[in-house]
Amino acid sequence: MSPETAPAPPTEGSRLRPRGSSQGGLRQYNERVILQAIRLHGALPSADLARLTHLTAQTVSLITKRLIDDGLLLKGTPQRGKVGQPSVPLSLNPDGAYSIGVKVGRRGLDVLLIDFEGRVRERSSRDYAFPDPQLVLTEITLRVQGLMRRLGDTARERVQGVGVAAPLSMGGWQSLLGFPDTLAEAWTRTDLRGEIERQTGLPVDLLKDTAAACVAELVAGRGRSVKSFLYVFVDTFIGGGLVIDSHLRAGLHGNAGAIGSLPLGLASAGSSAPPPQLLSVASLLNLEARYREAGLEPMASGDERALEMPWRPHTQAWMHEAAAAIALATNSAACLLDLDGVIVDGNFARPVLTALQREIETALARYSWEGVVRPELMPGTIGSDARAIGGALLPLYANFAPDRDLFLKVAES
Repeated sequence: MSPETAPAPPTEGSRLRPRGSSQGGLRQYNERVILQAIRLHGALPSADLARLTHLTAQTVSLITKRLIDDGLLLKGTPQRGKVGQPSVPLSLNPDGAYSIGVKVGRRGLDVLLIDFEGRVRERSSRDYAFPDPQLVLTEITLRVQGLMRRLGDTARERVQGVGVAAPLSMGGWQSLLGFPDTLAEAWTRTDLRGEIERQTGLPVDLLKDTAAACVAELVAGRGRSVKSFLYVFVDTFIGGGLVIDSHLRAGLHGNAGAIGSLPLGLASAGSSAPPPQLLSVASLLNLEARYREAGLEPMASGDERALEMPWRPHTQAWMHEAAAAIALATNSAACLLDLDGVIVDGNFARPVLTALQREIETALARYSWEGVVRPELMPGTIGSDARAIGGALLPLYANFAPDRDLFLKVAES
């Protein structure tokens, strides 16, 4: 999602429909219901808000006046119909609130600022060979302080907090990454959320990186119209998230949707080696290794050079293997879960995603779907910023969404 764009409002049939109550004592909840209705459907007049939220017209009038006074809503140009008074559409004030999203990856760091509509206002990145905890914390602190300084005194007070997206096990899979033992040990002693909160002075929410990317798709992408889906995000390591009935599910240990650890074969009693995992085949790390062996720039995996010569043959070979592995994960998930679809996204150019989706479709056709409904395969809509945007959405939803359990409960597990 580019800094100049935000997701278009979903159709009237959106399954995420906030519902309020006209009973007393629910002022804050009803305010959040109104804000969520506008976030989901776009600018709406009071009459439509009352119909969507099942609040009385008087309740909606009182709430929207307060929200306008608080700088969270804006009045649009009156629209005259065939009869009666002209209606005034109400929209979110982009400057009503801000949030900071941080993606801590195994290869790089992203920090971005989003406004109340979810648009990216500012972003910065830092690449590294390996994530040193001290370097990561220093960079995050400097970049967050820079954002706060540039916002100015008035806007700074509207920053809701920092949402961090990071792998659950930053020091894991050392053999695949060549990760130094000293850094892996340092990460086991690092309280990432606590340290960022202490150094920035802002409240911090922390979520697994691929789950945060899934949050972005759930809230700002296809998830607003797809009720249950497996989310697949291809990065240095492939990972995922699981949404059931429009709620992100983490599970007891945060493993729900962790498809990267899915085995690609049967464990043999006569072998001491376990079967390979999905991440050992379908990750961008594998594509970069192919480029490196051919003497090509490995970072081309993240841009359109991947489909150009001389990278193209290596990309196609990787896609063939990766698609077969992702298709196996899709088939396994469909046999266990009643999914509407599987959404695939990643840290690469959109044409690469399109080509990968075609390969996955071909691989899916090789399976027998007798006894189970094949889920629809769909491309993600957010792209490489999904993890940081998902992180940034955490503070906004904590303070302004009526349904905190939509995904924030996961951050506390």
